[in-house]
Amino acid sequence: MFTGIVEEIGVVKDAGPGHLAIEARGITKDLHAGESIAINGACLTVTSRHDRDFTVDISRETLRRTNLGGLGFGDYVNLERPLALGDRLGGHLVLGHVDDIGWAMSITPEESSYIVRIAAPREVMSYIAKKGFVAVDGVSLTVVELDGLSFFITLVPYTFEKTTFHVRRPGDAVNLEVDVLARYLDRLRQREEQELSLERLVENGFLGRGS
Repeated sequence: MFTGIVEEIGVVKDAGPGHLAIEARGITKDLHAGESIAINGACLTVTSRHDRDFTVDISRETLRRTNLGGLGFGDYVNLERPLALGDRLGGHLVLGHVDDIGWAMSITPEESSYIVRIAAPREVMSYIAKKGFVAVDGVSLTVVELDGLSFFITLVPYTFEKTTFHVRRPGDAVNLEVDVLARYLDRLRQREEQELSLERLVENGFLGRGS
């Protein structure tokens, strides 16, 4: 479980088939093999750790669902360790299970902030709500506006500079995870509709009790 508050920007040292080596100066002090870490919002397991770098393995499913397969030497990545019991929840609950890939369409400076427009697959957009949460490359953000194919987020300068957004360009792929509460509420709604629809049909005489 994560919060979407990036702790450090790491740098890719090696990107081979199914694995990554990441250089990170601060986060490695408390990192151990076997622990989880979010890289661009994707929860992965640390396979080895040294003073200033660590490695992870990446499954085929993760490569298919995320932008990690497109990383190369020198690329920046957002890093976050799991939430510890009793920690402050500064962002929102992020599972590290990326739903799909989106694309940065535009990054526009506006007074003291940046407006970012992100295109997303239709299934992901069905869970996006104005003023709701979304994790973009592991960064907890609030949706300020949306249309049928994309949504808009606002970044303050601190978030822009302390995450990989400062190197993002239009057309770049980004990892998206929708708010888990939205998924559960949608599932409950679907179950209620199924159950209530049958009950209402019986109550209103459209179906007999023995049907």
